[in-house]
Formats: sequence, structure tokens, C-alpha cells
Amino acid sequence: MSLTHTEAVVAGKGLRKRLVQIARYLGVLVAVLIVAFPIYWLFIMAFKSAEEMFSVPPIYWPSEFHLGNFIVLFSGINEDFRTFINSLIIATSTTIVTMILGTMCAYSMARFRTGGHNFAIWIMSQRMLPPIAIAFPLFLAFAFVDILDTFPSIIVVYVAFNLPFAIWMMRGYIEDIPVELEESALVDGCTRWEVLYRVILPMSRAGIFATAVFTFVFTWNEFVFALVLSNKDIVTFPVQVTGYFAVQQTYWNKVGSMSILGSLPVFFAVIFFQRFLVRGISMGALKG
Repeated sequence: MSLTHTEAVVAGKGLRKRLVQIARYLGVLVAVLIVAFPIYWLFIMAFKSAEEMFSVPPIYWPSEFHLGNFIVLFSGINEDFRTFINSLIIATSTTIVTMILGTMCAYSMARFRTGGHNFAIWIMSQRMLPPIAIAFPLFLAFAFVDILDTFPSIIVVYVAFNLPFAIWMMRGYIEDIPVELEESALVDGCTRWEVLYRVILPMSRAGIFATAVFTFVFTWNEFVFALVLSNKDIVTFPVQVTGYFAVQQTYWNKVGSMSILGSLPVFFAVIFFQRFLVRGISMGALKG
């Protein structure tokens, strides 16, 4: 039974639609493989033997998983694990202080127009300043007052560097909260601090978590300030990893295991706060 012209056209459109959909899926799959392969290769290096590491042609799956590098990492308070703890302390402290100061500043700018209309743009422009431009002046200043290579010095720098981003993000979230809710709380006898604590913080919780995760990731991955402002006492994790790229030899197994360890805090932060992260990023997307 032959198809009519109309049926043939409809069938042809349906076939083209399925082919286009299949092509899109294949394109996404290829893109994912291209992006994921370097990550896979970095991680799999941690489990290879020295012979497999430099094998030609390359070995994509080790014959036996070697856990020696991980055993060394978790066998005690060694240098690598100490730098991991240093980065964890610095990133956590920076995130907490940044979110406290950033939320208060953002509230003041959103509700009282502190600094004028263009003040928020000026604050965000400070985030665009290249770290290398101020790293060495900070090094000289901290060395002069004898606070170089200490937790307070590098935390203060990271707070100052991440504060513009936190203020910009939180300002947008707070502006999405209806002012009428605050006015009702003020009529009921709340002070401005109570309004901030009882109204603003609960309603902008998703935005707070989203901004905190980004701040934590920025601080955890930062390299330039950590390299210049630390020496031996508070060496951070990214700086420690670069030490295994030597002139005559690169310790790829060590780099792989350290990379896996360094990815865990960011991985768990995103997993635990995924619900708030997705909602916080999308807040205000439908405004107007």
C-alpha cells in the first residue's frame, strides 16, 4: 500500500527530526568525552605503576591498581596532608568571613543605596584586578610588618579578593526579596538586625549557599597569592602539587593522587549543596 504525498511528507519530517535529535545526542556525547578524558587520564595516573605510566603505546586501564601514593597521603601528618589541611582552613575561614561581610554590605546597598547607583559596578570591577598586580606589593607590606606566611595574612587577602563577588551576588538575591516583608517585620517591632536575621537570611538561603560554594572553590583553587605570600608554614594545596613538576622528572603518580585528594572538598561541597546551588544560580532569572 503506497503512501499519499501528505503522509510521505509527514514521515520524512519525522525521520529528519529523529536524525537531528540523534546527531545532537552524538555531539553532546563527543563533547563530554573530550572534556572528561583529561580528567579521567589525570585520575587514572594515580593508580598506574611507573612502567605503565611511560608505556608506549599508552595504557588506558592499569593491569593492577597501585594504592601506594594514597597510603602515603593518609599514613600520618606528612607534608602533603598538611598542605591539604592548610587549604581547608584557609578556604573555610575565607568563605565564612566573606559571606558575613558580603551579606551585610549587599543588604546595605540593596535597601539603602549605599554608595550610589554605580557603587556596585565599582566594587565588582575590583574583582577584575589581576592578582599578580598586587601580589608582590602585598608581599613587601606583609614582610615589613612581619605577618608574612601566616594564616591571618593570606585569609585577609582572600577575603578582600572574594568580597566584591559575594557583594555583587548577594545584592541581586536581596533585591529579589519584596520590601513589604521587611516593612511588616519593622511594624511588628523588629530592628534592622532582626530583619536581616529573621527575614533576609532565610529567604536568600539558596543564594547564600550558591555564593558560598563559589567563594570556597575560588579560594581553594587560587594559586598566585598562595605562591607569593606563603613560604613553608602555610603552603597551600595547589602550590604543593606544582612541586612535583621537577626539571628532570615529573612525578605523575603523585600528581594524580594529589589531584584526586584536592578534588574531594569541591566535589562534596557541590554534592551536599546541589539543591541550593541550582536554585541559587537561577534566582532572579525570571525577574521582569
